[in-house]
Amino acid sequence: MLAARLELALNEGALVLPPAGGILVLRPRAGDDLSPLPRDRVVVRTGFRPDFHHFQKAGYATSGDGPFAAAVVCLPRARAAALALLAEGLAALPPGAPLLLDGQKTDGIEAIIKTCRAEGLLMGEVLSKAHGKAVVLRAAPPPAGWAAQPRQVEGFTTGPFCFSADGPDRGSALLAAALPARLPPRVADLGAGWGCLSRAILARDGVAELDLVEAEAEALACAKVNLPDPRARFHWADVPAFKPSKLWDAVVMNPPFHTGRAPDPALGEAFIRAAHRYLTPSGSLWLVANRHLPYDRSLTILFRQVEEIGGDAAFRLTRAALPIRAR
Repeated sequence: MLAARLELALNEGALVLPPAGGILVLRPRAGDDLSPLPRDRVVVRTGFRPDFHHFQKAGYATSGDGPFAAAVVCLPRARAAALALLAEGLAALPPGAPLLLDGQKTDGIEAIIKTCRAEGLLMGEVLSKAHGKAVVLRAAPPPAGWAAQPRQVEGFTTGPFCFSADGPDRGSALLAAALPARLPPRVADLGAGWGCLSRAILARDGVAELDLVEAEAEALACAKVNLPDPRARFHWADVPAFKPSKLWDAVVMNPPFHTGRAPDPALGEAFIRAAHRYLTPSGSLWLVANRHLPYDRSLTILFRQVEEIGGDAAFRLTRAALPIRAR
């Protein structure tokens, strides 16, 4: 979808690339087609590990400070994150350089365009195609308050690209309260975010090492601030692709279950398989998930013991123990 609007902007002359200089592409998603841009000039910048790996594997540069002659901003859904990303793009360019702002209608592109217009940013014609919109802005100093700022919420530091940036989500809070008073020595928090569950894990007796595995770089950076504990080890990684140095005695997790706006239970299934793969033979998984998600079958196939240990009308807390190994 990005490629369709990008190609339209280039073909209609709305986006005219300067003849030299890097092209900064901020937060494209895995699968986005950047082929309308000259590959040797593109630098992809993203904090989401699966997207980073996708474009790195495709041969795109994933580091570099410019100078940049143009930019493409791929709009995230959260408004604060969208403004922070736009501020980053504007700040990376010389005055007057072109910046293509692109996004799906369902992700709030129209509201962000209105905000840009209200701030007096120079922009061209809005182009519509493939259920989204794109517009070229002329670079200028970003408006005050747009740049990413850490937030302090209930004793935690969060940021605009973090999941549940406004505070602990209900599922994690339920699981944190349900953890036993004592946990085994080696524990993992898969999809650790900014460290809500990890703080509860480290408060339990018996924990000697905790691996926090998180795909969003900003969330992991916040977790490092929130957990100044020598037992914590921080890994910027996609959970299904991560391999620990040693097996875990326990895994605690509140796995994601959305790809964009669409529910995708396969994400949680991949987290469950990762936990199963790297738990010791006597290990346990502590899981919170929405009640409508169909994880029961996988859990009963992969673990000898599966029990519901609590929850509420929306969330189910599950303990699964003794992973079944193929003979």
